Amino acid sequence: MSAPAKPAAPVLLCAGEALIDMVPRPTPEGQAFLPLPGGAVFNTAIAAARLGVSTRFWYGLSSDMFGVQLRAALDAAGADASLCPPIDRPSTLAFVTLAEGQARYLFLDENTAGRMLTPADLPNLPDEVGVLFFGGISLVNEPVGSAMEALAARTAVDGHGRLIMLDPNIRPGFIRHEATYRARLFRLIGLSHVVKLSDEDLFWLTGPGEIATQAERIRAMGPRLVLITLGAKGARAFGEGLDVAVPGQAVTVADTVGAGDTFNAAFLCALVERELATPQALSEMSEAVLGASLDFASRAAAISVTRAGANPPWRNEVAAG
Repeated sequence: MSAPAKPAAPVLLCAGEALIDMVPRPTPEGQAFLPLPGGAVFNTAIAAARLGVSTRFWYGLSSDMFGVQLRAALDAAGADASLCPPIDRPSTLAFVTLAEGQARYLFLDENTAGRMLTPADLPNLPDEVGVLFFGGISLVNEPVGSAMEALAARTAVDGHGRLIMLDPNIRPGFIRHEATYRARLFRLIGLSHVVKLSDEDLFWLTGPGEIATQAERIRAMGPRLVLITLGAKGARAFGEGLDVAVPGQAVTVADTVGAGDTFNAAFLCALVERELATPQALSEMSEAVLGASLDFASRAAAISVTRAGANPPWRNEVAAG
């Protein structure tokens, strides 16, 4: 008698911003701008697909030349963008400039394909989608912020038991209505099973304090796991009775663009590969398995920072944990 078939791995849906980073480049005629696909949630989708996770993407993708470029990048990584019909609005552009070594951004986002998404545009999620990832600047502005919150709320009660992961990837300079944005983030934290924050994001949300204390404040809002990235110092994860830390990786840094996005994708990859990408499995995760998953995510992010721009590793470049 043959063994029962192994259930298919859940599909990951990344819902959130895709945009074009206009990156400065010197030319003989003066400074020019190179258009590169980007956006935190877009980068997470690219990273997850490269790591071998069955990945779908949903956002407003324009029918313009930049929308075609974004769609091509998803396809090249193996991410499915079929839930995104071409939209006759422009793509979001983010012009990057450097001032005293610090990156500054000029966002051209009014009336764009992504910004103008509404709750009426939400897709019907295929049954095979078992994990939802969302976050980034798509949570900030309207009407798209309301659309993303509606997708999370609908997913939380749809009866499919899907895992929800949130990374707000907070950009204070992009926020115009802080009280409204904070209220949305707190509602979304309450709907999520895994919340990833940088230490800067954590303190922006909770105020200063000890990382463990403030992370537990976030976990008390509902998530089963809270992940805190600490840059070169590594990462920590907090669950019920769990406080696990992994050290940073010693690498030569080209830049940190997309490092957090790669971390997110790799952590979800670790869960999928271990058949732990369900809310129930998170509650039963051991300290050893959580540590191994966190370490895998940290190592994948470390590879990413050795490369210029958002260029996450493929699965064969990251040793199994």
